[in-house]
Amino acid sequence: MKQIIYLFILVLSFMSIKGKAQIRDLIVEKYYISDSLDATDSTNFLADPTYPTKTLLRNSNTYRVYVQIDSGYKIHKIYGTVNHPLKLISTANFFNNIDRPDEYFGYLIKKQYFSNNPTFALDSWLTLGLCAKSNTMNYVGVTKSDDHDGSFLATNGGGTSGIANGILNNIDASTGIPLDSADGMIPTTDVYLAWVDNGIKDAFNVDTTVLGSVNVGSRFVSTNGYLQMNTGVSGDSITGHKVLVAQLTTQGELTLELNIELIYTNGTGIHYLNFVANNNGLPTTGDTLVNTILKYPPLCGCKDPNYLEYNATYGCANQDSCIHKIVFGCMDTSACNYDPHVNFNIQSLCCYPGKCNDRDISLVCPSLSLDNGFSLYPNPAIEQLTLQISAGNSQPVKYEIYDSFGTLVLQKDLGVLSGVVIEEVEISNLHVGLYLVRVYEGTATQSKTFMKN
Repeated sequence: MKQIIYLFILVLSFMSIKGKAQIRDLIVEKYYISDSLDATDSTNFLADPTYPTKTLLRNSNTYRVYVQIDSGYKIHKIYGTVNHPLKLISTANFFNNIDRPDEYFGYLIKKQYFSNNPTFALDSWLTLGLCAKSNTMNYVGVTKSDDHDGSFLATNGGGTSGIANGILNNIDASTGIPLDSADGMIPTTDVYLAWVDNGIKDAFNVDTTVLGSVNVGSRFVSTNGYLQMNTGVSGDSITGHKVLVAQLTTQGELTLELNIELIYTNGTGIHYLNFVANNNGLPTTGDTLVNTILKYPPLCGCKDPNYLEYNATYGCANQDSCIHKIVFGCMDTSACNYDPHVNFNIQSLCCYPGKCNDRDISLVCPSLSLDNGFSLYPNPAIEQLTLQISAGNSQPVKYEIYDSFGTLVLQKDLGVLSGVVIEEVEISNLHVGLYLVRVYEGTATQSKTFMKN
């Protein structure tokens, strides 16, 4: 029974990996840590004691959240539903610079605000890609390591206290590149049209969530809210299609559960595919897939493809979760090469009575007797796999590659060969997952597995 359960779990993981698209990663970048000089900047521009003061506290962490997607796909919206709430939670209040009229989302922020209101750059908001705009240019958010055009946060007026050398100058090593060297904002010529939001602003067009200018709090949990850009946001190919979806500033520990809708086009028109961070024990339907990458802190598990417990969607590796090493082979007890030690069945490897030469496995299943063998590398592989085959003397050689469901996906007859042969195999068009390579040398065969990333 355990064997069946492990096999079922593995098949489910492959089904998600082999889906129409892939959420590659959730990147939470520590963008900045405020210091005592930053905390001198007052944001209560109304000077009204009854108005909720939202002060930037010393040692507040500003995080930027990016979702990395496959090329050819765009993020259509970030959203929450009853079964899949959108969650942005901290153990302390989120910071909001309230000196803003209606710029509740990152894509609405005006670049000119940063020079006379520096801590506006640390505001908390949602967006899709864009993080600032001027009269002539839009700016997309990128990780600071991908930002090579300098910073327009380097010069500022020092906030409401007029700090002589400006603020936002903390060089805490845990935040990487200082903000006065890279601000994580680069110009873009991409066109962003038709923004739509729901369940975030009230009837008076005011954001009344904890990310708005009205309420102070540490939890944004929405079962109906969404931010959508109708034509989709793909991210920059140079930076690996990372799309900025949020900036959050808090002294507390951050917890996230995001749901992302992708949009893509093929020969039959426009299609949508949804990824949710948590199915909450409920079945998903249609084009909706659970991807635990969309949780932060990341859910850790087995990321070693040589084990049954492997799942590509784990956000971090926990080797202790890798328990049952995969053994490919034949699990059919009616086959002459049934192997009780196998825990992953490849049906095409099974040999049956009547076709087994009186059950002489050394003849029918020669993979047990191949001496010279072969090697493959790299493993895991991405674009290309190299096979190094020791062909013996003038033997016909060919290879076949099967996916995890036993389907033949690649094959090639190399002809009659001798000695060591190097064969480069193009695998860029294969889906991510585990594969089996079978090499035939004369009447002998040998099989090895590899992982396609």
